[in-house]
Amino acid sequence: MQPRLTAKDFDQDLLILFDAYVHGNLDRRGFLAGAQKFATAGMTAAGLLAALSPDFVAAQQVPPNDSRLKAERLSYPSTAGNGTVNGYLVRPANAGSKKLPAVLVIHENRGLNPHIEDIARRLALDGFMAFAPDALTPLGGYPGDEDKAREAFGKLDQNRAHEDFVAAASWLKGRPDSSGKIGAVGFCWGGGMVHVLTTRLPELDAAVAFYGNAPAPSEAAKVKTPLLVHQAGIDERINAAWPAYEAALKAANVKFNVYQYSGTQHGFNNDTTPRYDAAAAKLAWSRTVEFFEARLDGA
Repeated sequence: MQPRLTAKDFDQDLLILFDAYVHGNLDRRGFLAGAQKFATAGMTAAGLLAALSPDFVAAQQVPPNDSRLKAERLSYPSTAGNGTVNGYLVRPANAGSKKLPAVLVIHENRGLNPHIEDIARRLALDGFMAFAPDALTPLGGYPGDEDKAREAFGKLDQNRAHEDFVAAASWLKGRPDSSGKIGAVGFCWGGGMVHVLTTRLPELDAAVAFYGNAPAPSEAAKVKTPLLVHQAGIDERINAAWPAYEAALKAANVKFNVYQYSGTQHGFNNDTTPRYDAAAAKLAWSRTVEFFEARLDGA
C-alpha cells in the first residue's frame, strides 16, 4: 500500500491555491490552470486536484454499521422557511433510556458528507448524542460529489442557514432523550457557524470552533458560552481576523481557550485529505472531548 500523502508533499503555493478552490474563490478550471505550473511528468494538474481531494473510505474511523452505535437519519423543523432540514443522529447503542448530553456537529462548506458523519459517530462512542444537520437540504442535500457540493454551497442562503442551525440546537436540546446540556463543534464553515451560535444562544453550554471565521468584534459581548478555538498555524485567511475578536472576547470577560497548531494547514483535523496533521488532530480532538466532558456534565 502506498503511504498517504501529507501537506509536506505539496508546494505551499499549491496548497494556498487549493484553499481558494475549496472555499469558492476559484472554480475548477481556475485551479487547474493555476496548478499547471506544479504539474510534473508523474502528476498532472488534474492529478494534483485528485490527490488533494477527500478520500472518505481510507480515512473512515468508525463504520456506519458499528454495533456500538444507534444511528438514524431524520429531520427537524426549519424556522427559516425551508420546511424541514435533514440530519444524522447517533447515540451509543447501550444508552437505553438514559438522557445524554448532546453535541451539534456542523460541517465544512460541503454539506453532510461521510467525513462529518464519521465525526458524529466518534462523538457517540465517547458517550454523547451527536446530531449533524445538512445545510444543503434546501438545495437537495449533500450530492455525494465534493465538486457539486462546493458549487451548491455557493448558492446557499446564508441567513437561512444560520436560522436553521439555531433551530437545530434548540430542537436537539429539547429532545426527550437529551439531558438538556448541549455543545456545538464545527469545522471551517462550521467553525464560523459555531461562533455565530455563541452570539445567538446564551443557553449553549460549550462551543468548539475549528479554524472558523470569527464574527465582528462588536458581537463578542453577546457570547455567554465557554469557547474552545483550534487554529491552524498556516492559515492567514482565517487567522488575520482573530486578534481583534480575541481582544473583544477578553474585554467581555468571555471564558475561552485558543490553541494554534504550529506548521499545520487549514483543515488539519480532516483526515480525508493530505492537509490532515495526525499529531495536531489527535491533540485537538482530545482537548475537544475533554472540554465537552467537563462542561456537559460528563458522558
